[in-house]
Amino acid sequence: MAGHGGKKRNRMERDGTGKRLTGKVYRAELLRLQAELVKLQEWVRSEGARLVVLFEGRDAAGKGSTIKRVTEYLNPRVARIAALPAPSDRQRTRWYFQRYIEYLPAAGEIVLFDRSWYNRAGVERVMGFCTKEEYSRFLHQCPIFERLLVEDGIMLRKYWFSVSDAEQERRFRDRLEDPMRQWKLSVIDLESITRWEDYSRAKDEMFVHTDIPEAPWYVVDSEDKRRARINMMAHLLSTVPYHDVQRRPLELPPRPGSSGYIRAPRDSQTFVPDYAASLVAGKGSAH
Repeated sequence: MAGHGGKKRNRMERDGTGKRLTGKVYRAELLRLQAELVKLQEWVRSEGARLVVLFEGRDAAGKGSTIKRVTEYLNPRVARIAALPAPSDRQRTRWYFQRYIEYLPAAGEIVLFDRSWYNRAGVERVMGFCTKEEYSRFLHQCPIFERLLVEDGIMLRKYWFSVSDAEQERRFRDRLEDPMRQWKLSVIDLESITRWEDYSRAKDEMFVHTDIPEAPWYVVDSEDKRRARINMMAHLLSTVPYHDVQRRPLELPPRPGSSGYIRAPRDSQTFVPDYAASLVAGKGSAH
């Protein structure tokens, strides 16, 4: 979590090596990295590998938008997103990690957690949704749990998206004013503004206990979302020993001649109205 001084950081990002990426440079590199992620996906599938990527960080730190770019061209049958809702009453009585285990990948799969078991070390700890005993037990068991995953052959990558208080507040205001994105905000999200230092302390303590050699934390500076996406994707690719997998060449077969099939009359089926025609005729929205 970045500390105070967001305005100064914003100025610094526009100077020297921290200057903002132009749209042209960003789009070109994003597409290149997405092509590499497709190669990574094919390698995972062909090798029967298992890859888990955790996306954690402040509210509005850019986790969701990064996941969206990572998965844009991937096969959802190979790479899937796990974004778990609040646990049910029954789930609360189970071992804490149990509900996450069922989302772990099988051979040839990638799972991206949009928030993960680290909810207990963050929002649950700060908002009082867990007891002190449950929190202490998590800090003790989490490194053990993750070592077991890695020992079993799962590639585990953990990313913390860091954003300043000023930038987070700016993004919150943008969402409040945008009806298309207001759903991204909740009362708990907004309360993170008044509990900034509480979340900072919780994150620091979490790192002390869970930044382990077998599964280290990687911090992504997310003050500039474009740079954050590029940096995270490039780093992930650099940590996996994938290679280009040769796929069997495919060719379109020749279309056979007619065998006497006659298509049903058009008026025997219910087609959706041609709304697009109204746009062409009116050169704008029909509403």
